[in-house]
Formats: sequence, C-alpha cells, structure tokens
Amino acid sequence: MKSISKETILKMDKIEKLNLINSCTGFKSANLIATKSIEGNTNVAIFSSVTHLGSSPSLIGFIVRPTTTPRDTYKNIMETGYFTINHITVDMIADAHHTSANYESGLSEFDKTNLEEEYKEGINIPFVKGSPVQLYCKFVNEYLIKENNTIHVIASIENIFFEEVLEHKDGWLQLDKGNVVTLNGADGYFLPKLIDRFQHAQQDIPTKSFRKDKE
Repeated sequence: MKSISKETILKMDKIEKLNLINSCTGFKSANLIATKSIEGNTNVAIFSSVTHLGSSPSLIGFIVRPTTTPRDTYKNIMETGYFTINHITVDMIADAHHTSANYESGLSEFDKTNLEEEYKEGINIPFVKGSPVQLYCKFVNEYLIKENNTIHVIASIENIFFEEVLEHKDGWLQLDKGNVVTLNGADGYFLPKLIDRFQHAQQDIPTKSFRKDKE
C-alpha cells in the first residue's frame, strides 16, 4: 500500500493535492443548492458537503468556502433565510458540474445550463426541475471554521418533496431508484446501487438483513 506523508502532500502541485485530498475521504453527496436574492436573481450551485445533522429537529449542514470572493449562494441565504437542496441525477451531471464555473456575481447558472427552475405553491425559492428529492430549507445558524476560514451553515428542513417510487413503508427513501449520483473527489460522478439494508443493530444480537428476511 502506498504511503504519502503530510510533508509530501504540502509539496504537491495544487491540482494534484486537491484531487488526492478531495477523493481520499470517500464518496460524498452531490446536490444542487438553489437560492434567490432579494432583487429576484436566482442562483444554483453544486455542493458536495451537504450532511445530515439530526432528525429531531430535522437539521442539515453544508460548507461555504471563504467569502473573500463573492459567494452568491451564501449571500442570498443571508438575505432571504431560505434555500433548496436538490439531488442530482445521471441526466443532470454535466450541467450540475458546470455550475461550479466561476461566473460573475449576480449571473444565474440556470441561464448558463439546461437546468430549469421549478416553483412550489407558497414557496418563492426555486427548486431544480427533475430532481427526485428536493428539500426546502431555512437558515438556522452559522459557524466560522477558523482553521481554513470556511463557514458551516446549519439549516432546518421545512419541507421534503420526493418521487413516491423512492419511498418504503417505514419512510426510508431508496435513492438509487431515482438514479441519484454521488461524488468521488470534486469531479468523479458515480451511480450507487443498493447492496443490502440492515435492521437496527443491538448488543449481542446478530444483525439481520431486511432483504434476507424477505427471502
């Protein structure tokens, strides 16, 4: 097994280091976060840092890179307090990835890709049309990570929209039925498939598979 020390990593070319560190931590979620400014300008950007923080209350978090350069997603959330999270499918990956391009502030990536805005009744923030799982979120708090000047944004889930084919009777959403992709690094897109699902683990009791129980 190859070994790379911290000292070697520090001497690496910027892109090589980015690729290594971004990919070594494992597969990540792939989502489009859509926002709207108080002037009505929309924005959509890809994020691989959306994580579950808790179910009761229902909280999520994601990381915003240093705001030394304009970050329309962050700016719009601070202005309105709301945003949407939209799962990326196989058919969306080229356009979703393009939203990471460095366009000038105020320009909507919806206008530069084939991604389309979608609106729900009573909600003024756009969703991404065709996304099989869409979350309407409200800003709750933020924490500066002083070690690298990134911001951890915390939000509550106000509403969940999803294709009914994904839902199991116990509330679990089987995302592979919606062709939802995941990210390895910053630019490697994968299509995961369900291998197995297990019941709640208990001490000294063999873990049981849901699938095997049905056989």
